[in-house]
Parts: sequence; C-alpha cells; structure tokens
Amino acid sequence: MNSHVPPPPAIRYLAVTFDCPDPAELARFYSEALSLPVALSTDGFVLLGREGSPGLGFYRVDDYQPPTWPDSTVQKQAHLELGVDDLDAAQARLIALGAAEAGVQPLPHRRRILLDPAGHPFCITL
Repeated sequence: MNSHVPPPPAIRYLAVTFDCPDPAELARFYSEALSLPVALSTDGFVLLGREGSPGLGFYRVDDYQPPTWPDSTVQKQAHLELGVDDLDAAQARLIALGAAEAGVQPLPHRRRILLDPAGHPFCITL
C-alpha cells in the first residue's frame, strides 16, 4: 500500500510579544539593550527584529498591571534570559537604560534579576 501523507505545515517562530502600557517606550529599552532595530511600529504595537530572525513585540494593554514577582498577586507570564560576559557592567548599562534591580537575587554571582520599564522580570546570566 502506497499512501502519500502530506508533510506538516511549516511553522516558524516569529516573536515573543509582551503586554505593556507604552509599546514605544518598552521597545526603546529593548532596542538599545539588544541592538535590535524597529521592524514595525503602530500606535499600539512595536516589533523589534532583523529580517529572517525572531523578534520581540510590545503590545499596548490599557489596564496593564506589572507582575509583582516574587509575590504572585500579579503573576509573570514569561521572562527573558539574556546572556552576558560581565554581570556588573551589563546590569549598570541596563539600569542606565531604564531597568530596575529586583529586590530578590537568589544567585547574584551567576545571575541578576532586573525589571524592565514596564515591570517584567528578566535575567542576565553568565
């Protein structure tokens, strides 16, 4: 019996999109932090990325509430892990761009937890 099964449809990873109160401001932070250009911008959405590579999106939510990590009153839905060569230098640069240091730092010698300008936790890791 010779039956032909069609291949599965191609699925590509395009982007991770974060809810936030101000897409332009959050995109500015990540654009400068990761050297990513703006690929698309509207009043309510900004996408950062390069042709052929996954990007980061930022979507306006009018009643946005930032995560209250480590308290779970308002849970985080996702977070980024960014690799760095120098924790202190990377942390200083990201704070200068608008990040804040999280109050809880479980492994500060290997990883730092920061909050982006919209309150999303993200990690910088050696």
